[in-house]
Amino acid sequence: MLAGTCSFSAGSLASPTFSPATQLPAGTWVDLSEDLCDVAEETHRYLSQGHAYDPATIHGGTTPWLNTPAERIKDTLTFICEVVAQDAQAGRSSRLTDPEFIQQHFEIIRWSPDQQRAQQLSEGKPLLQRLPADRLLLTKYYVRLTDGQTAPSAATPHALYGLPHDEAQLSLEQADARRDQITRYRYGKQAIVAMETSPQPPTRLSDLAPPLIWLSRDDLEGALLQGTAVVNEPGGQRRYFNVHRNNGIAYDRTRRPEEQERYWYFKEVPGVLGYGKDADYKIPIRPKVTVAGDIFQLGLGRLILLRTQEHGEPVFRLTLLADTGGAFHDNLYQLDWLSGYYRDWDDYHRHNRHIGDYAEAWLLLKR
Repeated sequence: MLAGTCSFSAGSLASPTFSPATQLPAGTWVDLSEDLCDVAEETHRYLSQGHAYDPATIHGGTTPWLNTPAERIKDTLTFICEVVAQDAQAGRSSRLTDPEFIQQHFEIIRWSPDQQRAQQLSEGKPLLQRLPADRLLLTKYYVRLTDGQTAPSAATPHALYGLPHDEAQLSLEQADARRDQITRYRYGKQAIVAMETSPQPPTRLSDLAPPLIWLSRDDLEGALLQGTAVVNEPGGQRRYFNVHRNNGIAYDRTRRPEEQERYWYFKEVPGVLGYGKDADYKIPIRPKVTVAGDIFQLGLGRLILLRTQEHGEPVFRLTLLADTGGAFHDNLYQLDWLSGYYRDWDDYHRHNRHIGDYAEAWLLLKR
């Protein structure tokens, strides 16, 4: 057996479980209640569009182990902001950091990970091979701060492209109905990168789609992976870009990010955005109170309490499930925590290396 691989048989690994809990363990609570309320309000607004607007995510859960009336998720989001407003008016510290208040006013559901699915995907991934039975894998993503150019250069040969011209005026449904005719579905990422770096390519994507900003290869990969880029232009202007529509190729979790064929077209936006079925309406999110996960099985807008190890000590954080990504289809073993704004992975690691790779997790619902 290779060193570091898991010795459990498939039959001994557990499926995900969601079980009632009445008590929370000890730990320090981080107070970011106002930011949490901001994301709760925006997520509630999205959910209020109704199930028919986005049936894939506006629901109370589709798994055999968890099914919540969708209205309870909305009621929970409303309650968060009511508590924040009452605490501010009374001039007291947030009751959302008081474990006794949490235990009194919320139904608490302990989430244990899907070890079977994690093991199926664990080859070459030590964190999945070592996944505990009682904790989720907690990865961290970030909003990438980059330096972009308005024109291509040797240092910035790769663009974030807006929607190709042949679908710029089409709704998502109209564009998808022409899947075999439009530019977006014609090219994988490797072909697009080759167009930009070849001296004389037969086709240039810049002839078919508008380049929004020009980046280095590292910054392009960061933007595609994170879904968002915050770009500082030479004149000092800061611009925000968010994923718009992709080329229909699934993210392959067995390949490195730079080897992927999945490719995103972007849209300039006023701030950092999370989930939305199309770029015309996405949820504004904030760092440290937002997690990405399997909204397709859990339902969008879940209030999730995390207990992480930070500097070796237990820390509680309230977060909202308001984002997702290509890695979160059929994934009930992992959450991805929006950790902040950083220039690169080195900057990110300096600020987050004290936070553990796994977290206990509870779903909270207003009683």
